Amino acid sequence: MHEKFKKITQSQVVISELMLPSHSNFNGKIHGGYILSLLDQIAFACASKHSGVYCVTASVDTVDFLNPIEIGELVTMKASVNYVGSSSMVIGIRVEAENIQTGVVKHCNSSHFTMVAKDKEGKSVKVPGLIIETDDDIRRFVKSIQRSNMKKKRKQEFHETDFTSSEYLHLLKDHNVKLEMK
Repeated sequence: MHEKFKKITQSQVVISELMLPSHSNFNGKIHGGYILSLLDQIAFACASKHSGVYCVTASVDTVDFLNPIEIGELVTMKASVNYVGSSSMVIGIRVEAENIQTGVVKHCNSSHFTMVAKDKEGKSVKVPGLIIETDDDIRRFVKSIQRSNMKKKRKQEFHETDFTSSEYLHLLKDHNVKLEMK
């Protein structure tokens, strides 16, 4: 029997990895796709640790690349459960890169992955609730609720069956777009 509620600290995951030339793009920076792969792995580990079962990625809500990561830097990813629903969890991940020669650390990325707990048959299963202990925990939980509400609103507002482009044409005038409607 799984616990009914878990502390955030019980499922936090931290990984560190040295960035190698094989991880770089043509510009000599670490490839964003490689970082996304690591983010997905740590989100899976954190969600599975919280739920006690296999988890799948339902969506990548935000990935904000803030600073490039250089070859030779030590990248550290810190993942925490920010929100839990019935079977879903929002995993917040902070990515920092440290220049191991100078010791300078920079914040490179913040991400939010929605993960869903599954049983052996692939059916969604209930996850433990979250024990919230700090103001930061409350802030992260509430921000996750707000992101979810905004996502639902966007889906409703721009649903293809009831979208009327004429209502939104005025929003295009200040953008790099040329209309050639047929």
